[in-house]
Amino acid sequence: MLPNSLRFSFFVMTLTALVGSMPNSAHALSKDIPSWLQKHVGTADGQIAPIVLKRARALYQKKVRQGEVRNPCYLAKDATRPSTSPNGNPGRRFYVICESQKSFRAVSSGYGNGRKLQRANFANGRQCAKNFSNAEGSKLTAGGAYLTAESRTSFKGYYNQSGKRTPFYRTFLLFDGEGETSNARERAIGGHTAVFLKWQCRFKNPQSSHADKDGYVPYGRLVNYTGGRSNGCTTWSQSASKEILALVERNPTTLYIYPESKDINAVAKAVKKGKSLTRAGVYWNATCLNAIGAPKFWPKSTLQPIINQWRDSLPKQPPLELPICK
Repeated sequence: MLPNSLRFSFFVMTLTALVGSMPNSAHALSKDIPSWLQKHVGTADGQIAPIVLKRARALYQKKVRQGEVRNPCYLAKDATRPSTSPNGNPGRRFYVICESQKSFRAVSSGYGNGRKLQRANFANGRQCAKNFSNAEGSKLTAGGAYLTAESRTSFKGYYNQSGKRTPFYRTFLLFDGEGETSNARERAIGGHTAVFLKWQCRFKNPQSSHADKDGYVPYGRLVNYTGGRSNGCTTWSQSASKEILALVERNPTTLYIYPESKDINAVAKAVKKGKSLTRAGVYWNATCLNAIGAPKFWPKSTLQPIINQWRDSLPKQPPLELPICK
């Protein structure tokens, strides 16, 4: 009998082959896609699904024609892919494509983890995303068209680096959305490194420009969640984040995130009818579809009242006061 790791890899490769035979495969791509890029198109790890590339290119070319974008590169994300690749590394579902430079890079990225409330459970697992929404406070991913905007760097606290307490700063790249994603700023949706500082205590450091009125600054440990879940933002590894932020600094570009609500609803409809995605002409990563059964899109009109009611029901909490570090 094959070891579990090999059996899993074989299972994924089999499903990938099935999805790769869909009508929207690389063979059905527009003829204007250069040959060097076509070899990166597919459903295998490190490749971009045909429908994702088609829409990402169309969005980019439209914004270039309209004069809104001059960046030679554009971005895309496939949130239907799993968090972990068959080899155990973080799954690659975010793409940086620079056609003039014949450059294609696939990197890991997080997706929205959602919430589990009494009136609605729209939480996502660690491996695959089932729930999607554009509701503020949902902590979910919303697919569609975006433009990268300005970035903001903020102080998060101090952490231990080589035995020394070091300040930690994280840069947040804002996204501006269109249509269903037009509330991206309201939702505080953007991109950043998949690292956060988990506060543990506070220590006296009146010389710090970040000290509070009593001269204290927060201290904690860094938590890396590369390739995992987020609060709805797009998150990258530290190395990828550095390159992406440099690429779009004062030079905006397009970001297309798949799936949109229409895709989610179409896939859910096909699953409900017992119809194969191939026959329905729709796309979803095979591994994740097998894991989640069927995806679900929660419209803002449905989910927002539930989230607001939950927030209103929360008891008033006193301001957080960290203990003093020993």
